[in-house]
Amino acid sequence: MADSTYDAVIIGSGFGGSINALRLAEAGRSVLVLERGRRYAPKDFPRDVRDVDKLLWRYPDKRRSQGLYELRFMSGVASVTAAGVGGGSLIYASIHYRPQARIFEDPRWPDAFNLDTLDTYYSKVSDELGVKTVPEKLRLPKRDAFHVAAEAMGRPSFDTPQAVSWKQIHGAGEGRQPCQLCAECEFGCTYGSKNTLDFTYLAKAQARGAQLATGRNVSHVAPTRGAGGGWDVHYEDTSSGEAGVVTGRRVIVAAGTLGTNELLLRSRDVAKTLPKLSPRLGRGYSANGDFLGNIQNAASDLEPWVGPDVTSVMWCFDRAPGFAMATPTFNQPVMEVLASLGQPPPNALMRMLSGPLYHRLPKLLPWALKTGLLSKPLRRPAKGAGPAERMTTVFAIGQDNADGRIVLRRGELDVLWDYERDNRGLIERQQQEMAKLAKRYGGTFGNLATWDLFRRILTVHNLGGCALSSSADAGVVGIDGQVHGHEGLYVADGSVVPTSIGSHPVMTISAIAEWIAERVVASYI
Repeated sequence: MADSTYDAVIIGSGFGGSINALRLAEAGRSVLVLERGRRYAPKDFPRDVRDVDKLLWRYPDKRRSQGLYELRFMSGVASVTAAGVGGGSLIYASIHYRPQARIFEDPRWPDAFNLDTLDTYYSKVSDELGVKTVPEKLRLPKRDAFHVAAEAMGRPSFDTPQAVSWKQIHGAGEGRQPCQLCAECEFGCTYGSKNTLDFTYLAKAQARGAQLATGRNVSHVAPTRGAGGGWDVHYEDTSSGEAGVVTGRRVIVAAGTLGTNELLLRSRDVAKTLPKLSPRLGRGYSANGDFLGNIQNAASDLEPWVGPDVTSVMWCFDRAPGFAMATPTFNQPVMEVLASLGQPPPNALMRMLSGPLYHRLPKLLPWALKTGLLSKPLRRPAKGAGPAERMTTVFAIGQDNADGRIVLRRGELDVLWDYERDNRGLIERQQQEMAKLAKRYGGTFGNLATWDLFRRILTVHNLGGCALSSSADAGVVGIDGQVHGHEGLYVADGSVVPTSIGSHPVMTISAIAEWIAERVVASYI
């Protein structure tokens, strides 16, 4: 970073950050992208789960632990996010499709947003990411079983468009290959087959002059004291621990829903550099209705480790609250471990200890990984366990009530939400449909163990807290993504989404980021 002042400083290299970086670079603006994590070449993704420092992001508590996955066990929900150049695109399933139109009928959405007004932006995302449907000619038993079951259940289903290269990638660098059908999409693709942001939006932005600085953990944003206005972005170098600051005429916060909320909360309440941020900051958090289970002992060999993680989705929107359902699977070693865990309900002692145990998970899980407890199947499979080739996980993504609250408690980010109480109807519907699906597979259904034990969901789809709105009384940012009352300060990631999406959300997050980027570019004129 030779310069200290830029037309735009972007915090985060995920979908919101990379999309804005490209559009601003195309417009001839000087752009700096700050990313806390490292750049991963395909061969660099961690595969040894015992090497927790390479696997997990625990900075700054464990300064050497600057890995790919950040796990948070918060009061209301548990969450998995990513750290690295490309953000969540490194570990998501590459699923891109448009949500149900009815999602935008919720009055919390500003009138400007619906499938029609976002149509152009959805198309831009598809074009940039090379989104294509899973090829029909591929022999994928797990896809066939899903569609047969959906038809028997009377549910519409479709194969999911994916940002994946199915054919040879001409001129591709860094050892990229077409999809190898290895079901490792969510572990970081070691073949470079996913059209992740570091290969698409961000690569194009850098080719047009955008700069990228890795290992920059941003702490807060402040109005610049220099002439001409703008915003100072304060960060710490994760290698040296040294503090630094850069200035942007525009600053786009795109650190992911949890990261963005934390950064703005710290700016308002700790550093006190943004004291006039909306009191709505942190409110309206959604876990996108994520609910996980598994099917064991299916009647046929699903070959779960052949193909992309997810091939297809079915709609369950015949009544509210609606949801989408899919059957993600993983590579053979992981499926063998998961299958061996079976479907045992927790016993009375485990339930009694569940409260203290949950809060110790941030320390217990790394220990279990490091010692190899979670890297091999159980020697004596648990109750309900069956052969791994006849197992699949089940993932429902639904319309939760988006009434969680993101806060800072004792200096740590937390989500306050009684999810089970507030979303009991959705959970019951999801469990019922999962059980029906299991029956069609000829197998048995079980909840994710963390739900049975802790009554908390594990989400990979954090949304909200900085909602799009017409005023600071209703949300944090305007329909252009600009923070109310803070000219030149923008937010462009999943945190601006004011409700659950009710299905895989990345396509809509990306379309809104394109919408915001267009308006950021126009603000210079």
